[in-house]
Amino acid sequence: MQEIIDKIDWQKISLLPVIVQDSANQEVLMMAYMNKEALSLSLSTRIAHYFSRSKQRIWKKGESSGHTQQISSFNIDCDNDTLLIKVVQNGVACHTGRRSCFFTELESGEINSEVEVSSEALYGVIDTLYHTIQERKYADPSTSWTAKLLSKGDNTILKKIVEEAGEFSFAYKDNDEHEIIYEAADLTYHVLVALAAKNISPDRVKQELARRFDMSGIVEKNSRDS
Repeated sequence: MQEIIDKIDWQKISLLPVIVQDSANQEVLMMAYMNKEALSLSLSTRIAHYFSRSKQRIWKKGESSGHTQQISSFNIDCDNDTLLIKVVQNGVACHTGRRSCFFTELESGEINSEVEVSSEALYGVIDTLYHTIQERKYADPSTSWTAKLLSKGDNTILKKIVEEAGEFSFAYKDNDEHEIIYEAADLTYHVLVALAAKNISPDRVKQELARRFDMSGIVEKNSRDS
């Protein structure tokens, strides 16, 4: 297996582009990236593993949704720098809940595929909201509050976070459970807008929280102060 991995010119490319095709009907499902570790895992398990640039980690396709990809074949291109894999797709390939990621006609903007599975059911509300905010970057600011907020830049985004944090604090101080939940949702949304503006996936925040499980809060605080 190492000989196969070494065919890739890793000096030239740190991440290997991977085109994913349905083995049954040849439909192109998605495009992703693999590093050495992801390729090794994919070869050994025959289940697609990729390197997520947004999450900055290895991820097994379908790790949260269950919509895995069983690999039928690996094909490398003539320059040894792009991979084509054919897969048996369990469920859908796209985070939007569609079968393929390639569902928008470029010139007309027409969407030519139906949502098969709720994206919230696939990834949970936080990740779904984050992806929705990312998509709103390209929306019309006159019709989308998120697009308008993003278009106004960092100062406006940060001002809203401070405002929402204040409103959450007042709700907490008033011991109003309904308002605490409502304002916490507003604050979470605006923090996600800020993360999306910097292209930082909430998964990376989850990774940081997971890292802290192995140390006390005092030790973690002291490590930052030093």
